[in-house]
Amino acid sequence: MAGALQYLESQRNERPDLAEWYTTLADLYQRKLWHQLTVTLEQFVALAVVQAGDALIQLYHNFITDFETKINLLKLAHFAVVVSRQYTEKEAAISYLEAVIDKLRATREIRIEEPILYVKMQIAALKLEMGNQKDCKKLLEEGKTTLESMTDIDPSVQSSFYWISSQYHKSRQEFAEFYNSALLYLAYTEVDSLLESFKLDLAFDLSLSALLGDNIYNFGELLAHPIINSLIGTNAEWIYHILQAFNSGNLARYQELCGVDNAALSSQPALVANEKKLLEKINILCLMEIIFSRSAEDRTIPLSIIADRTKLSIEDVEYLLMKSLSVHLIEGTIDQVEGRVHVSWVQPRVLGIPQITSLRDRLDSWLGKVRAALLSVEAETPDLIAL
Repeated sequence: MAGALQYLESQRNERPDLAEWYTTLADLYQRKLWHQLTVTLEQFVALAVVQAGDALIQLYHNFITDFETKINLLKLAHFAVVVSRQYTEKEAAISYLEAVIDKLRATREIRIEEPILYVKMQIAALKLEMGNQKDCKKLLEEGKTTLESMTDIDPSVQSSFYWISSQYHKSRQEFAEFYNSALLYLAYTEVDSLLESFKLDLAFDLSLSALLGDNIYNFGELLAHPIINSLIGTNAEWIYHILQAFNSGNLARYQELCGVDNAALSSQPALVANEKKLLEKINILCLMEIIFSRSAEDRTIPLSIIADRTKLSIEDVEYLLMKSLSVHLIEGTIDQVEGRVHVSWVQPRVLGIPQITSLRDRLDSWLGKVRAALLSVEAETPDLIAL
């Protein structure tokens, strides 16, 4: 205890601007108010002035180590990860984190795997930054197994796992996997707690991966998420409008945007390299929109109507339908003799406001038919009774 208090006293003298903080930490430490001390430490380590240099490394080794197993161990893991970011050498940071894991294991506490997993994800992040994808993947696979074996997992642990997973897939340009992991990361993260620059970068990466990811044909979930609004009013707003065009299956709007935002599109090599794939995807989404806009009893569609909307030949429309059937976006049968397709099912989607409006109108129409049928039955009832 004496060593920890001496350290705080020395820091109070060296950093008069933080003297009040060090006084509070010393008071809570002496009174053994571990919860209150943990809360104060969380606030303290978040200060920008404290995160400069090696201040947090010194704080951990000279103060936190004196009581680290007496506080909430997940909070200890949080502190350890923050401290690890101050190491200039990644190998040194990994060694430090591995030592923390050993201390956590030595406690033999129930649910100790939760804070250990949190620390391991930071090691995985460092491995990825070093270009070691193999070790990062191994840690992610182990982490997934751990998550599946646990219940009531703290959101910070889930958030950490899915963030590192998304970054691993991003480094390998695995667009669909990045998209799914990043959305799961957001599901466990308070968006308001993120920096605006971070939100903008993530929103752009999500948009790009949605466009390029295999078997991603539903943009409604992303467009409904608050993070997508980070694109509006920035130089990246163009990709937001392209997402809107894809979500509504509006081929004409997409082609218009390709002309207006040609310079921005050309600056993204992945979009340029996948131009043909993007055209196929929006044609499929155009097909789905055609189907969705029709009532359930009007799902037998002439191929000529699809060809007119997609600007494709009949042969290409047949290929488009077969592609949609193969990835289970729709179910139905193609009648090549009659030149039409009957759709019995279309994959559910997260709807935007225009699509919800269309659905409401169709429901209103259906209710009108039900009322008409009811009135007809009521009108016929006296005659039936008379018989």
